[in-house]
Amino acid sequence: MRKFQVVAPYEPSGDQPEAIDRLATGFLNGDKFQTLKGVTGSGKTFTMAKIIERVQRPTLIISHNKTLSAQLYREFKSFFPNNAVEYFVSYYDYYQPEAYVPARDLYIEKDASINDEIDRLRLAATYSLMERRDVIVVATVSCIYGLGMPDVYKGMRIHVEKGQTLDTLAFARKLISMQYTRNDMVLERGNFRIRGDIIEVFPAYMETDEAYRIELDWEEVARIRRYNVLTGEIREELDETVFYPGKHFVVPHDMLLAATERIQNEMEEQVALFTSQGKLLEAERLKTRTTYDIEMMKEMGYCSGIENYSGPISNRERGEPPATLLHYFPDDFLLLIDEAHVTVPQLGAMYEGDRSRKQNLIDFGFRLPSALDNRPLKFEEFSKKLNQVIYVTATPRPQEIKQSTQIVEQLIRPTGLLDPIVEVRPSEGQMEDIYKEIKERIARNERSLVLTLTKKMAEDLTDYLKELNLKVEYIHSEVETFERVELLKGLREGKFDVLIGINLLREGIDLPEVSFIAILDADKIGFLRSATSLIQIIGRAARNADGTVVMYADRMSDAMKEAITETKHRREVQEAYNKAHGITPQTVKKAVEDILIRQKADTEEEVRIETEVLKKSANLFVPAQRHKLLKALKAEMESCAERLEYEQAAAIRDQILEIEKQYGK
Repeated sequence: MRKFQVVAPYEPSGDQPEAIDRLATGFLNGDKFQTLKGVTGSGKTFTMAKIIERVQRPTLIISHNKTLSAQLYREFKSFFPNNAVEYFVSYYDYYQPEAYVPARDLYIEKDASINDEIDRLRLAATYSLMERRDVIVVATVSCIYGLGMPDVYKGMRIHVEKGQTLDTLAFARKLISMQYTRNDMVLERGNFRIRGDIIEVFPAYMETDEAYRIELDWEEVARIRRYNVLTGEIREELDETVFYPGKHFVVPHDMLLAATERIQNEMEEQVALFTSQGKLLEAERLKTRTTYDIEMMKEMGYCSGIENYSGPISNRERGEPPATLLHYFPDDFLLLIDEAHVTVPQLGAMYEGDRSRKQNLIDFGFRLPSALDNRPLKFEEFSKKLNQVIYVTATPRPQEIKQSTQIVEQLIRPTGLLDPIVEVRPSEGQMEDIYKEIKERIARNERSLVLTLTKKMAEDLTDYLKELNLKVEYIHSEVETFERVELLKGLREGKFDVLIGINLLREGIDLPEVSFIAILDADKIGFLRSATSLIQIIGRAARNADGTVVMYADRMSDAMKEAITETKHRREVQEAYNKAHGITPQTVKKAVEDILIRQKADTEEEVRIETEVLKKSANLFVPAQRHKLLKALKAEMESCAERLEYEQAAAIRDQILEIEKQYGK
C-alpha cells in the first residue's frame, strides 16, 4: 500500500509543528473530536495535509461550498501528487428538483444539467475508495445524500486477468448491466467496443483520454493494456485490471426484479388508499407513472428518477438511512470539516427541506411513500457514521468546543502578519470619520471596505461617497455573480478605492490591499453582527501589515466584546512570536490573477447556469425581469466572444434582438 507523502517546497513553521503534533497524537490516541482553531493565513490547509501524512488514514474533507472545495482539491492534489486525491460535489450545473405546488396545482418536473467531468470525478472517488487506502476525498455536503449501496457497487465489478477465459458476449452483457453503452464507432467515457478479438473499455471514472484494451487469443486473455484514446499511445502493460459500474445506482438484474415486485405491491397499496379516500385522480396518476417506471427497469435496468425507488431496490426498512459516500469509507477514516462554523449547521439543515418537498409529491400521487427514503442523512445518522473528526475553523461554535477533547490554536502566520488593530468609535459623526480614514488609505495606495446592515444603506452610502469624489462601488446579493468578481478585481487593481456591502467576509477571499474596514451598526444583535461574523470580518484585514478595523456603535455588545477579546489574544501571541524570532510583518503580495483566476473560471460557468435559469423563469412582460435576462444574455455573449466562440455569440445576439423586438428593451 502506498503511504501518504506530502510534497511541498517548505516545512511546517510558526505554531504549525505543535498543532500537527498535538492533533495527530490525539487522533492516534483515539480522540473522537478535536478542533484546529486556525486564523486566516496561518496555513491551515498545509497543517491538515501534514496531519494526514502522520496518521496515514483514508480521509474525507467536507467544505460548505463548491468554490472552496475546488480550491482545497487543487491544493491537496499538489501536496499529494503520488496519492489518490478525489473530488466529490453535486454533479448538477443546473438543478430544478421535482416539486408540486398545491395552491396553484402546478407540477414542476425535475430538470437538470449534469456536468460530465464532475460525474467522472464522483465515480473516480468511489473507485479509489474501493481499490486503495491512500485516498483523500474533498467533498461538499452532497456527500450525505443517497448514493447507492457500496456492497452492490463493488459486487458488480468485473475482474479481468491475463490467461483467463473470457466469453465476449457474456462480458458485453455484464458491461451493459453496469450501465456501459456499446459503441463500435466512437469510444467515449462510459462506452465500450468490440472489434474481432479486441475489446476496448473506457471506464466512466478514468481520466478523459485513457481506456483499456483487452486482446484475446481465441477466448483467452492474451494482453491487457492501458492506452491513450486520442493518440493510441500505450501507457501501461497490465497483468490484470478491474472495471466498476458506470453509475452509482446500479443493481444486479435479479435484485432489480425483486425490487420491482416490492414497488408494484407498494403502488397497489397506495392506489387502494387513494381510491378509498375518493382521490381517483391521484390514484390514476400514481398507477400510470409507477407502471411505466417498472417496465423501464425491467427492460433497461434503469429509469428516469430511479433514485426515488432506492428504498425498495436496496430492500431497506421504511425510514432506514440510505447509503452515502460515508459508507464507502473504511471504519477507521479521518474526517476533517473545513470552516466548521458554517459547514456543520449546513449538514444539519439538509434533511427537513428535502422532506417537505417530497411530502407534497406523495400526497398528490406523483411519488410512492418510499420516495422519502431517497434523502440526505439526518444529522444524528451522519454523526453515527463518523469515526474521528477534526473541526477546522477560525471561529468554533460552542457545540464544537464542548465536543472536542482539545482545542489547538494556530495563530502564527508565515508572513509574520498580526491580527488587525480593532477600535470602537461612536456612530455620531461616523461618515466624516470614515471619509477621513478612506482618504488616508488612498494616499497610501491602499483600499477600504465598509459593511452595512441593509442593501439600501449600502446603495445610499455609495451615492453619498461618490458625491465626495471617491471611487466607490457597492456589492450585495442582487449584483450578478460575474460582476462581483469584476468588482473585487477592480478594488484590488485600484479602479476604485472603497467597496461597500452587507456580507464581504466570504471565507477564501483574500484582499491584501485592504487596510481599513468600517463596520456600521456593530452593536446590533443578529447573525451579521454575531461574534463569529465579527471575527471573520476582522480577518479580512489580516493580510495587510497596517490592517485596522473600526466598529461604529453606541454601546458595547457581548458579540463585540468577544470579538475584540479574541483578536487581542491572537495579536499578543503573534507579537510575542515575532519578537522572539526577529520577524517584521510583511503585507501579503499576490498578483490579482493568483486570487481571482479561479473565481473567474467558476463564475463563467455560473453565468451560463444563471442565464439558463432566467430563460426558464423570467416573465418577459415584466420590465425588471426582462432587463435582468437581457443583461445576463449580453454577459454570456461577451464571454463567448472572448473565448472565440463566435457562432455561439451570434446565436445569443439574435436571441437578444428577438426579445427586444417583441417585448422592448
